[in-house]
Amino acid sequence: MITNQENKQKNKAEFKSVIADNSAPIGVFDSGVGGLSIAKCIAQQLPHENIIYIADSLHSPYGEKSVAFIIERVNFIAKQLIAKGVKAIVIACNTATVNAIEQLRAQVNIPIIGVEPAIKPAAKQSISKKVAILATQATSENQRFKDLIDLHHNGAQVLIQPCPGLVEFIEQGKQNSQACNALLRQYIVPLIDEGIDTLVLGCTHYPFVQQQISIIAGQQVNIIETAAPVTVQLTKILLEQKLDASKEQQGQSQFFSSLETKEQEKIFSQLWQEPLILHALAP
Repeated sequence: MITNQENKQKNKAEFKSVIADNSAPIGVFDSGVGGLSIAKCIAQQLPHENIIYIADSLHSPYGEKSVAFIIERVNFIAKQLIAKGVKAIVIACNTATVNAIEQLRAQVNIPIIGVEPAIKPAAKQSISKKVAILATQATSENQRFKDLIDLHHNGAQVLIQPCPGLVEFIEQGKQNSQACNALLRQYIVPLIDEGIDTLVLGCTHYPFVQQQISIIAGQQVNIIETAAPVTVQLTKILLEQKLDASKEQQGQSQFFSSLETKEQEKIFSQLWQEPLILHALAP
């Protein structure tokens, strides 16, 4: 008879990773294409690093899924990345980070970097002391997320705006459509009417509609996203653990999706801003 403790040990063993050398890739994953905003920043700032990107587009968006389902998918994709020999994993998804990062960190022996809405710098910068966060439904309801706001609000009023439907537009390559713009106006205009002067993009998909958001919000609103801080944190950890790749190496990027189609490949290439080959994620 296998005990619960033995099961836990078995599951933990499945996650164990052996890092061959510093040229091992960095794993980056998201529920879909949104994390490409993070991966692109990493590729630009760390051009010598290899990257493996996984999109779980078959199950996107995570923002409307249960916590149990999100944890199951996060663990499945982490195992896929570890099997591919990654030396670190970036969870380039706010919803997955707030719901699943702690349990994943308890099971793996490589660095796990998550993304969280930039509440602290937003509250610090705000002059009106009114800050808003655009987030998925799951993130907006997550207790860890609410605790972050309580910890870092710095006396500012923090308005949380769930954005159902927005991720789907971006996943379908329809982020520039009139319908997407109308949805953005629906979410943002009431926040402007409340007097916010700082807007946090609390989902890695949202930088792909940042231009539209800027137009709707106006020049008086400062927009903050997380790609640069995540890349800085990743760089710091790689250096501290002596995992950084040789500067003489030219990094390569590979892309996988649980929804591998020609249309998906076209959307990936559009967001990556250069042609790429999209591979199927093993079931």
